[in-house]
Formats: sequence, C-alpha cells, structure tokens
Amino acid sequence: MIEKKQKTLRLLMPQWQGGDYDLPPSTRELYPLGARLLAFLAPKSDSPILEVPVEHHATAGLKQNGVIQQEVVLRQMQAARKIIEEHSPDRIIMFGGDCLVSQAPFAYLNERYAGRIGFLWLDAHPDISTPKEHDREHAMVLGNLLGGGDPVFAEEVKPHLQPEQVMIVGVDAYNNPGEEGIVKEMGLRVLPSTAVAESSEAVLCWLRDNKFEHIAIHFDLDVLDPTYFYSQLTRNPEGVQFNTVLGKLTIPQATRLIKDVSAIVDVVGFSFAEHMPWDARNLKKMMEQFPFMK
Repeated sequence: MIEKKQKTLRLLMPQWQGGDYDLPPSTRELYPLGARLLAFLAPKSDSPILEVPVEHHATAGLKQNGVIQQEVVLRQMQAARKIIEEHSPDRIIMFGGDCLVSQAPFAYLNERYAGRIGFLWLDAHPDISTPKEHDREHAMVLGNLLGGGDPVFAEEVKPHLQPEQVMIVGVDAYNNPGEEGIVKEMGLRVLPSTAVAESSEAVLCWLRDNKFEHIAIHFDLDVLDPTYFYSQLTRNPEGVQFNTVLGKLTIPQATRLIKDVSAIVDVVGFSFAEHMPWDARNLKKMMEQFPFMK
C-alpha cells in the first residue's frame, strides 16, 4: 500500500497591525521585514508558498471594541483562513508577522484533525489577554483559540481548543496579574524555561499522556534570550525601552525541544512570529540613502 504524501502549505503573512507597531523607530516596518526574511531563510521546498494580503496603510491607533486595528486584523485573518480552506492542506508552515498570524492555521488544524491534536505554545508570554488587559491582538491569539481573548476573534474559531490540548513553554513571569489570573482560570499548563533547559521530557510526557496524534507549534521568537538572539522588539539599538517579560531559552535549547517533539508526534503546523530584525532594517535604511543604489 502506497502511503499518501502529506500536502504542505507555506504561508507568508507580513502582518504588523496586531502588534506593537507604533514604537520608534518604526517598528511597523520590522514585522513585514521579519516575516519576509523568515520565508527567505527557510529551507527550499516543493510546497507552494502563498502570501496573505496585508494592508499597507491603516489609521494609526484606531480602536474598535478596545482593540487597536481590530477590523483590519480581522479582515486579514479571514483572508488567511480563506486561502487555507481553498488549498485544504495537511500541514501548514506560517511565516509572520505578529503573533495573531497563528489563529487561522491553528483553528483550521484543530478542525482538520478533529481535536486529536496538541498545541505547543513556545512564547515568553501566554497570549491569553482580553481587551481589558491589552489593546493589541497579538496578546490575545491563544485566548481567541480557546474561546476567550477577544470575543470578536473567538467567534471565528469553531470548535475552540480545549485547555488540555495546550501547553505553554517559556513563561517565566507575567506582564500583569490579569494574565496570570486568566491562565489559572482556564486551567492551562505552563512551563518556565528552566523546565526544558536541560531536557524535553516534561513536554514529551504531556504528549504521551494525552496520546496526541498530531502537534502544532507556535514559535514566538521572543521566547529566546535576547542576550543571544538579537532580532527582538526589546533589542532596539536606539535605546527606546519597551517593558515586557523577556525570554530565557537559547536557540540550541529550542531546537532540541522541537526536534524531540517531532520525533514522537506528527508536526502538522508550525508558526514563526515576532521576528524583529533591527540590523537588517538599519542596513536597508542605509542603502536607501545612496542614490547610486537606485
């Protein structure tokens, strides 16, 4: 019997409106640049890569229901879901963009695999806020998938993820008491970076105990220690401060964890988010000033 080859879809979603795009100097430019660099750096593949349309202009600071750029981000998330449904893939690789880019592929995969799938959330933040705690959609994406978060976006997810399907890894502290309260209220399992620094066993036990057949992994690059991985919002070379909890994992630790997980369960989703390449952005700006380059 010939085994059917899995159909993989790669998506590029250079979304910026769901993140902290209005910090100087122009973090709005970093989200799209970071997404495109991720897609460029990825190994070559026969799988198609499609770009989700992202609006170039939006009214800065415009709020709907307490959330900045809610209508714009909602349209873009729906556009991503439409592309996914048109191609009906078995596996999705997403290159983002702010963290909200994970909503459409993860909601689809949960439906596609009828709940027989776990979700590993590698992030320094739990992303379960509501509009009461935060006004940016990237801080609510996991909450949306679970049926909390932003009610407008949660309504787009059918069926919602169940708390036992989710493990969050890399949260060493919370930005505010509201985040911690929601995590406890939802009964989510959260591991600090120290729990996986030397071994992947805690995550592997969770996978085995739940007998997941598939896994989707959200990889927010801010789960990495900014001392060693510079392309993060907090590494602004111009010294503009952004107060948030920092990640503590190294690339080798994250690589080992992801490889160990993929060795025992089928990875059907992987989402890269929040790649903020300051050096690349500054080089780009430098080259744009030279008339002989044009």
